[in-house]
Amino acid sequence: MTSSECRDLTHQYLDAILEVNKTTNLTRIASQTEAEILHIEDSLAGLPEIEAAPEGLYGDLGSGGGFPGVPLALATGRMTVLIDSVKKKMALVSGVLDELGLSDQISTYDGRIEELALDRPGSFSVLTARALSRLVSLLELASPLLSKGGQLICYKAHVDDEELEEARAVENLVGMRLVSRRELVLSDGETERSILVFEKVGCGKVKLPRRVGMAQKNPLKPRS
Repeated sequence: MTSSECRDLTHQYLDAILEVNKTTNLTRIASQTEAEILHIEDSLAGLPEIEAAPEGLYGDLGSGGGFPGVPLALATGRMTVLIDSVKKKMALVSGVLDELGLSDQISTYDGRIEELALDRPGSFSVLTARALSRLVSLLELASPLLSKGGQLICYKAHVDDEELEEARAVENLVGMRLVSRRELVLSDGETERSILVFEKVGCGKVKLPRRVGMAQKNPLKPRS
C-alpha cells in the first residue's frame, strides 16, 4: 500500500466512525477538525516507536473506536487485533472494517484483556494503550500477552513522578522494563503527549494474569 493509499484509507475509516458516532457513542470527539488531530495525528504520534518494535502481531488495548490501532495498523502493515471489552463498540468497529475491506488485516476482540491473556499468552510483539489506565496496571495487563522482547507503547497525556515510580517499582515483578520516553505536543499547540515504551524482559515473579479487574482495583506493589 502506498503512503497516499494508506492516508486515504485512514481518513475513510475516521469518516465512517464519525458517521456511526452520530447514532452510537463511539467517541466523544464529533468535530472533523478535532478528530483529525486527536484521532489520526495523535494515533500516529507513536509510529516511530511501533516501527522500532519487534516484528509480529500488534494489539491495541482498550481500543474503543479503533484508535490508535487502525491508523497504526495501516501505517505499518502489521496484523492487528483491536481489544476492547465493550461488545457493542467492537461490533460497530468490525462492521466498518468489513466495509473498507480491512478485516483480513485488522480483527477485533470483544473481551477483557485478562481473558485474552489466558487464550493467547505471549502472542503479541507490540501493544499500545492510549489513555487507558495507570502505568502500573498497564504493565501487569500487557506482560502476559507479550512475547519476550515484545513492547508496550503507552500514550499518556501527563505522567507525574508518582505514577512513573509506582510502575517502575513493579517492573521486576511483571518482567517489564522502561526503555524509552518521548514528549511531544500535537499540531494544535496545546495537546501534550508522553510516549513511554516498556519491554518484556522476562517471566516476572508473579503469576499473571490475575483475576479480571484486579490490575486496576488492587495494583501490584513491590515486595518488601
